[in-house]
This record gives sequence, C-alpha cells and structure tokens, in this order.
Amino acid sequence: MKHLFVSLAPFFIAATLFSQEANVPIVEQLDLAGLENGRKHSFWLSLGEDHLSNPIKIPVVVIKGISERPILGLTAAIHGNELNGIDIIHQLFEKLEPQNFQGTVIAIPGLNPLSIANNQREFIDGVDLNRVFPGKANGNKSEQMAYQIGQKIIPFLDYHVDLHTASFGRTNSLYGRGDMQNDTLAGMLRAILPDIIVSNKGKASFGFASGLTMRAFAIQKGVKSITVEYGNPQVYQKEMTKRGVDGIQNLMVHLGLLKGDAQLAKKIAICSKSYWVYTDKGGYLDVLVTLNQKLKKNDTMALVRNSFGNVVSTYKAPEDGIIVGKSTNPIAISGSRIVHFGILN
Repeated sequence: MKHLFVSLAPFFIAATLFSQEANVPIVEQLDLAGLENGRKHSFWLSLGEDHLSNPIKIPVVVIKGISERPILGLTAAIHGNELNGIDIIHQLFEKLEPQNFQGTVIAIPGLNPLSIANNQREFIDGVDLNRVFPGKANGNKSEQMAYQIGQKIIPFLDYHVDLHTASFGRTNSLYGRGDMQNDTLAGMLRAILPDIIVSNKGKASFGFASGLTMRAFAIQKGVKSITVEYGNPQVYQKEMTKRGVDGIQNLMVHLGLLKGDAQLAKKIAICSKSYWVYTDKGGYLDVLVTLNQKLKKNDTMALVRNSFGNVVSTYKAPEDGIIVGKSTNPIAISGSRIVHFGILN
C-alpha cells in the first residue's frame, strides 16, 4: 500500500495543477465589454496552433476598474529569456484592487511562451520576434506570431509599457526607451522612475528581421508606447521587481488610473542616442566600468587579454557618456560587445 501511495502522488499533484488551469478559459479574441467592472479576470488568449493542433496560448490578466478607459497594456517576455517583467506583473497584480482605480489594465506575463519554455531569446524559428512587426497573416512562424499580437492585443490599448531585460551575457541598468520629443511619452518615461532614459523612436532597420519593434508598431496605431529595461536575463531580481512595481503604480497615478500625486523623475540621465562599443581583438574581456557610471572621453572602459594574460587591447570611452549596459561574458572574439554607451543631452 505504501508503494501504491508513492506511485500515485505525482498523479494527484498533476491532477491538482491541471484542475487549476482547467478553470481558466481559452479565448480567440479579447472582449473587454463582456468583462465585469471592478474585478480581476484571467484567461488564455490563443495566438495560432502548435504541432499537436493545440492553441499557442498566452496568459492574459485584466483588471477593470470602475470604468473601462483609459486602458494600459503591460507586456513581458517578448524575448523568452527576459523574465523580470513577468515577476513585476505578478507582484503588481497582487497589489492592485479594481475598486480603487479608473480604467483597465491588460497585462501579459509571458508574450513568447514557446521561447520561454525553451530558455531562449528568439522565437522558435530563430528570429527576433521584436523585429518583425506588423508581421504577416500568412507569413513564416515569427511573422504570424507578430501579426496575431498586432491584431489581438495592441488595438485595445491607449498606453503601453513593454518590459524587457538584457540578453544572455549582458546586464542592464533600469532604463527606458522612447521619444522624448513627445510630451506624453516623455511623461510616461519619467513616471517609470528609471536610472537612464534613451530617446529614440523604436524602429528596427537592421539584420534579417528588418520590420518594426512592437513599440514602433503600437505607436503607428496610435498607442502611446514605451520600452523599459529591467536588469538581467533568465533571473528574477527582487530589487528590479520592487522598482518595477513601484514605477508602474506611479505611472498609473500619472495617467489617471490611480488617485494620488505622481512623481516624475527630474534629476535623471537622458541620452540623445546610444550605441554598442565592440572589440577589435579576440581574447578574455575584462569590463572595468559599472552600470550608470558617467565617463569622460578617453576614460578606460575595458581590457582584452590573450591566453597568457597579456593585454592585447585597451578600450576607452569614445566620447563623454554613461554606461547603459555592458557585457558580462569574458569570452570575446573580434566584434564582441563591450558596453552599451549612452550620449547624454
């Protein structure tokens, strides 16, 4: 009998998990009008089918306040290794009470489920999903996924925050990206309370996937959209989670969803542009600077040593600027990333 109990235990655990998930409906389209005000709603949204003809489904959590608008969208993990945003959304929704705010929050804690499961950044066809918008209804795998997102999620939103992290082998400060020439976007970026803001419009125009980012696509559709980078890949960083939750709640106050006085970051590093600095030698990379560190032109940023420990190349700041992100991988061939360098206004 003891052996029978042990052998059935995994079944009971699996059955419990299944029953919990079975209570969450799968839908083909969002229907905000059909959702009751003053409540939290959870469901799966179908975005195509997998090889077993099952829906490729993403988790959607909606909180409707005492009115439907404005609508704020939160998306996390369009890159499958960018997990901090998932934790931020989970923790935020534990705090929010629908009776306390105007408008609606639509959150997707895991926009790229196939890649999340594979512990990989790109979509399953090896393409950066955040570089192929608007996608194609009859395109390849990543194009169809981007098309589904563009049709089934983005049109509902008034405002949008896309939550990212650094990629493998890199680390990021908490920084926002958006067009600082647009007053609404500038206010949203300041309300998130980042360390750095990099002003740009979000258009992708390089590499195999040369479409738009989701942010740029959303802006084309009239959605006020920004991107926020929250730290490091493939981990939960509790400090980043707390700052993310606090920043998004502050943004909700700024946008009128929550009552209160919003704080807008004023003493903050704002960059007119940013770019990566790359190695020209191969070897072992030693990055000497820290995130958010301000540099003067010709300050030393990094060294590359050969296998015997000899310094073969020294890298200096090309101009005055700030460290937005940096490599954490010592293994470098020529053309490897060193630092993400921001040029201050």
